[in-house]
Amino acid sequence: MGKVLKERKDIDQSLTWDLSAIYATDEKFQSAVKEMKELALKMEKDYKGKLNAAGKINECLDELRKLYQFRDLTGSYVELLVAVDYANNENQDKYSKITNIISDIDSRLSFIKSEIIQGHDEILEAAINMSKENSNYLKDIKREKAHALHPEAERVLAALSGALEAPYQVYEQAKHADMDFKSFTVNGIEYPLGYALFENEYEYENDTKVRRAAFKAFSDKLREYQYTTAAAYQVQVQKEKNMATLRGFDSVIDSLLFPQKVDSKLYNRQIDLITEKLALHMRKYAKLLKKVHKLDEMTFADLKIAVDPEYDPNVTIEQSKKYIEGALAVLGDDYLEMVKKAYNERWIDFAQNKGKSTGGFCASPYGSHSFILLSWSEKMAEVFTLAHELGHAGHFKLCNESQNIFDVNVSTYFVEAPSTMNELLMANYLLKINEDKRFRRWVLSSMIGHTYYHNFITHLLEAAYQREVYRIIDEGGSVQASTLSKIKKEVLEKFWGEDVKIIDGAELTWMRQPHYYMGLYSYTYSAGLTIATEVSKRILKEGQRAIDDWRAVLRAGSTKTPVELAQMAGVDITTDKPLFDTIEHIGSIIDEIVKLTEEIEA
Repeated sequence: MGKVLKERKDIDQSLTWDLSAIYATDEKFQSAVKEMKELALKMEKDYKGKLNAAGKINECLDELRKLYQFRDLTGSYVELLVAVDYANNENQDKYSKITNIISDIDSRLSFIKSEIIQGHDEILEAAINMSKENSNYLKDIKREKAHALHPEAERVLAALSGALEAPYQVYEQAKHADMDFKSFTVNGIEYPLGYALFENEYEYENDTKVRRAAFKAFSDKLREYQYTTAAAYQVQVQKEKNMATLRGFDSVIDSLLFPQKVDSKLYNRQIDLITEKLALHMRKYAKLLKKVHKLDEMTFADLKIAVDPEYDPNVTIEQSKKYIEGALAVLGDDYLEMVKKAYNERWIDFAQNKGKSTGGFCASPYGSHSFILLSWSEKMAEVFTLAHELGHAGHFKLCNESQNIFDVNVSTYFVEAPSTMNELLMANYLLKINEDKRFRRWVLSSMIGHTYYHNFITHLLEAAYQREVYRIIDEGGSVQASTLSKIKKEVLEKFWGEDVKIIDGAELTWMRQPHYYMGLYSYTYSAGLTIATEVSKRILKEGQRAIDDWRAVLRAGSTKTPVELAQMAGVDITTDKPLFDTIEHIGSIIDEIVKLTEEIEA
């Protein structure tokens, strides 16, 4: 079980992504950086102190769109270089330099927003009416007017933007570069351990002794870093509190929901209803796992195991193409073409190597195609993850083709809907190609154990924890490692009740997610999956009409609010109904898994 992770330099190139699609050579990258700096200086010279007419404002914003594209491509390029090997000092150096350059540019050009905000309302209205390309950007500036600071304060904050990202950088370095996991031993056999090995393999390990020993060894290593991680997180949340207060928001949560364009009612509903209503269904699922695996007790370390571990076929990268292409073909020929290119043109980093970022993500820099990071483990769960990340890629392909760079900044409330939708399309496709009972149970349990567990439970319980942290911060308190562990443990105990033992180490789950450094992101997974569940049911029922509506939503980018985007897809998220329906849907899948298990064992 498990394997020793290779150094990045020893990885087969075919398993890595090809970043030359952004910049073919280092010279081209350096040339783009130079051009970006020159454009910023020219804009400062041409427009500073002169944005007092609608025509001039739009002329400046036309240039700003070009600059944003440079910033997106250069910034993404260095982030992607670092993500696959946090121990590579040369790439870390590149990343730091670009961060500083972008901070300087943002500081120099902060006058643009400030001058537009301070100008007369009629000039702003005239500028909005004059340019379709810039109108949404200008409407957002108008919306931000109430929370804008003095121009000099905005300039200083922009200059410090790189430094203000430090908590996240400290977290990532501690996690990927410093944590050195030693191997652990079970029954005289030595097993290697690493972050990705634990999260991608040992959590799903069928051998209970090995699985629980891996959990203990992993947790022991996390515990050694709890004070550093808590200190970084305390700085992060205190920074967010200070920014919220400076900008006149009543709470951190209000300030973080503001850019998402949703209110606290939608935010609180996701957390409260799922914690209350979904818990009973998931406890039933936990009891089934305990029974099937004949466990002495059901612990937190056992929640990711398969209902039918003998029926969890290994899937090679080559085999995954058949599943992915078959499932996503319904979204259109151009979408399928993109999927094929993702494989053939090395958009995907499949490798498992030392120092690589864990989990999966998709970066979609404007002006290039997407890049997907995975750690391929040959499990079906990884096929679902790839379908998920291709959902982001497909979303931003359609969105970037249809919108300019100002209009592709999709609200995080909605951004996980296209990705989770693809996981549901994958499940629906698999159920169609094989009617065997055991296969059906395996697919349904993959949906619960992966798609819904990950997005509706893991991330949702993070969100419940995060909300408590912000309540403490809003009341003038601070959070230490012991506080964070206590909150996390209480959240887990409330959800799982008597049915799952929250063992030592479970409380350290707060240390495992980068999402806490990205505002209110964790709760948006369940929000996106609620929309996706309802739309996927529509696709099964209505076919092409529902798919056409969905593609129109993907193309809309950030030109609509999350409520409007959901409405375009036929879902009304201003009511509780979609969430209640989704929870009921999850419950019915679990009931069917229980029933199929009884039939198979009979």
